[in-house]
Amino acid sequence: MAKLYINLPVVDLPRATAFYEAIGFTKNTDFSNEDASAMVWDDTLSVMLLTPWFCANFLGKKTISDAYTTTEVLNALQFDSREAVDTFFNKAITAGGKKTIEAYDHGFMYGRDFEDLDGHIWEAFWMDVSQMPKQ
Repeated sequence: MAKLYINLPVVDLPRATAFYEAIGFTKNTDFSNEDASAMVWDDTLSVMLLTPWFCANFLGKKTISDAYTTTEVLNALQFDSREAVDTFFNKAITAGGKKTIEAYDHGFMYGRDFEDLDGHIWEAFWMDVSQMPKQ
């Protein structure tokens, strides 16, 4: 089984850590310090929140993009129901996240998107592939 670690630069590490805890991630203190918070979603997914200068250590000659104006990646989490999508999305908005687009409903797929405190976009979605239109 592979595990995915998403590394995100954040301006205010304590504030970003609190946001991710508010939406359901758990901080792994064994891999966290004043420059990074290891935020665990489940056994296969973790998000590493990194201060900008610490994140820069991994970039070589590249620079950190401004996630408020440029998007390099859209992070998506699949949930078991539409209600779970709404619950997760509402937690994010309550914790300070911002809605990026209107909710979409394609019948077989439903989703809601938000950006975190540092502008990184997350999509919460539900999908029933058995209901997907045949092509």
